[in-house]
Amino acid sequence: MTPAKLFALIQYPLPHHLLSRLVGRLADCRVRWLKDLAIRAFIRQFKVDMGEAHEPDPGAYPSFNAFFTRPLKDGARPIGEGLVSPADGTLSRFGAIGHGRLIQAKGHDFTAADLLGGDLEAAGRFHDGSFATVYLSPSDYHRVHMPLGGTLREMVYVPGRLFSVNAATTHHVPNLFARNERLVCHFDTEHGPMALVLVGAMIVAAIETVWAGQVTPLSGEVQRIRFDTPVRLEKGEEMGRFKLGSTVVMAFADPVAFDALEVEGKVRMGQRLGVFDEKRGTTPRQEAASSPS
Repeated sequence: MTPAKLFALIQYPLPHHLLSRLVGRLADCRVRWLKDLAIRAFIRQFKVDMGEAHEPDPGAYPSFNAFFTRPLKDGARPIGEGLVSPADGTLSRFGAIGHGRLIQAKGHDFTAADLLGGDLEAAGRFHDGSFATVYLSPSDYHRVHMPLGGTLREMVYVPGRLFSVNAATTHHVPNLFARNERLVCHFDTEHGPMALVLVGAMIVAAIETVWAGQVTPLSGEVQRIRFDTPVRLEKGEEMGRFKLGSTVVMAFADPVAFDALEVEGKVRMGQRLGVFDEKRGTTPRQEAASSPS
């Protein structure tokens, strides 16, 4: 048994939510010496570039969570043309949604309906569209931004487990993104419906949005909130953040002609990922990237 598979298996019996909430309370600690010790150790361990931060002094943050969700300097992430990455991280998979299925990792896929909390009507909008998944490691900038402009129509909280979402787990836990706790944000855009799914993970204490503040953790039932008053966000605007690392899954009704991107390659928030394909087709590079075999 490989170390990666062992790491995935030992997560099954763990009390995911209890561990995550305990870490969340510690991350909110405001005891100066303790939070400073944690922040400086984290910076050393993950080689965080504080020169990009709006506040470069580690001691200025009131808690570890405030440091972890720190804003960047203006202009630190230029916004490219076309469809852009919503976050810094690893572009773990991207490509076509083939007959309503998205690729998780080699040998694993899952349905759009499962990802969206069992909503078959919503999933039907993305039946032959496109998707992209960005994994945010602990060392990454942890605010999530709009990959294109849109108007929020509905927000859906979907309860679930909190498996880790790193590469080892995505390769060994089936339906990972459709099993974990997640927040589904449905937007109307000039290119049709778009779903931004913020997936919770082990040690992720909470998910926040700019329009509702902290949303998770909630109760163990699916909760839907529709927005009669429009919430409009332009491309590149912040839409949410994770308190510790996780994953964003994007689904688009219209197909995307992705650039020559590398699977498991690093991306930065605002980096161009591709353009919407008016011919409703995919490039050979996309098909190779999204193949489960």
